[in-house]
Amino acid sequence: MPQPPAQQPPSAPGAQPQPPAPAEQIQDAIDEATSGDRIIDTDRGKSHGLDKCPRCGSSDVHYRIESRALVCDYCRNEWNEDNAEKAFHLDTPIQELRGDHIASGAQDVQAGDSMVTIKCQGCGAEIVVKSDETLQARCHWCRQVLSINHQIPNGAVPDAVLPFTLTREQAVEQIKTFVDSRRTFANRTFVKEFVPDNVKGVYMPYMVVDGNLHTDLRGTGEITTRTYTVQRRVGKDQTVSERYWDASVHELGRSFDVLVNDLTAGSSRQYDRTDSSAATNYILDAVQPYDTREALVFNPNYLSRFTSERRDLDIDDLDERVEDKFLTIAREKARPTIAQYDRGVRWEREGVAIRGTRWITMYVPVWLYSYYQQTSKGSYVHYIAVNGRTGKTMGSVPVSHPRIFSLACAGGAVATAAAAVVGWGVFLTQGF
Repeated sequence: MPQPPAQQPPSAPGAQPQPPAPAEQIQDAIDEATSGDRIIDTDRGKSHGLDKCPRCGSSDVHYRIESRALVCDYCRNEWNEDNAEKAFHLDTPIQELRGDHIASGAQDVQAGDSMVTIKCQGCGAEIVVKSDETLQARCHWCRQVLSINHQIPNGAVPDAVLPFTLTREQAVEQIKTFVDSRRTFANRTFVKEFVPDNVKGVYMPYMVVDGNLHTDLRGTGEITTRTYTVQRRVGKDQTVSERYWDASVHELGRSFDVLVNDLTAGSSRQYDRTDSSAATNYILDAVQPYDTREALVFNPNYLSRFTSERRDLDIDDLDERVEDKFLTIAREKARPTIAQYDRGVRWEREGVAIRGTRWITMYVPVWLYSYYQQTSKGSYVHYIAVNGRTGKTMGSVPVSHPRIFSLACAGGAVATAAAAVVGWGVFLTQGF
């Protein structure tokens, strides 16, 4: 979470504040002193192949939501990977960050062959895994499960994973409740074809960012000094009252430090916010936040029986969006210092100087329901997403425009009838 800024005292009305140093100059000095990325090694150190149960050595392992743990299908042993934040020392003070600290799983995605060949340690057979679709495959000879364990440069293996805690049954109930609350205006075909049992669990790739930054805001603010009412004649025998106010205008500036912890940004191009054709970009944002501090060291067995999206956006693709979010946080942190400007503040120059950042990649859990709608104007895919940790739900439901129009007309008719009844009652009570 963002830390409170070191706020300077609010300037007195009419006083000229001391202008802060421009953020651009601060950023240039920071860049010169902190050039070069620092790589945080988050690889598990295991070779591709068998990922065995620590008790019996079986490779048949999956994640059980009810137990919130990895479970061996053979001996029923349950365990979890270590907390990622502690294992990779990501809990060091954010105010000490200088330069860019990048986890090894967050390095740039390299285009290339997604086919990975794994040699089975059980029988020696060579198994091909298409890593952009799955990170596990079963040996067709000895039936043992083979996993891609160490990080590969196509972005398929993240640094950490946040497992599901909401069961599929719970997600289905959340989706039913969401749709039922919108059923009145929903498209009748959608209502007929709505099958919430088609919901599937998906791990979505995110970048999680910590930031140590300095913010520079400059603008003008207005303070009301007087309000008064003026009576103005309209026509021969009618007057209207008009409300006026006077205000003093002040130049102001705010310059302070902000610490941002675990800011999330989607890293799948398919659901990129800049692509307005994909409705999920806003829906996935709407079901946040995630308790990212509970994320675990990545193990492909957490993905067993679920699907996952591969990361294909790099830090350079996301840093402008992340900087905009930093600036939004800074504006909110400045709000308590400008309360005396009751007519508002207009920031005319804004800047963020980033002293240091820390980037890691993480899979977060989403229960996703999709509905394909074909219309005369084209085809659309509607999504309903459920946060796999908290149950927060958001989505789009296709509406019936004729139904909205008819209900609006019916509502207008009822209102007209009610007004007529009230008018008739007044007529009778007055004895006309």
